[in-house]
Amino acid sequence: MLTIKVLGPGCPNCKKVESIVRQAVQMIGLQAEIIKVTDYNQIMNYNILSTPGLVINEKVVCAGRIPSPAEVTTWLADAEMATA
Repeated sequence: MLTIKVLGPGCPNCKKVESIVRQAVQMIGLQAEIIKVTDYNQIMNYNILSTPGLVINEKVVCAGRIPSPAEVTTWLADAEMATA
């Protein structure tokens, strides 16, 4: 099972990233735990300069922008293959 973290204070952009992630997970039928990280100190542990951030299995895949659904789907598929 993948662990996906959406990093950000809960702004509209962070919510958009979470929505894209949830749709991608459902579309490709993955087992994934989606965690919202809103604590600033925890976010800083990932060394990102701006939010929203997206972390899959503790690897930062995107920060400071809203990724496209296609990008998220690719990252999820790659992460799933890496854990198989």
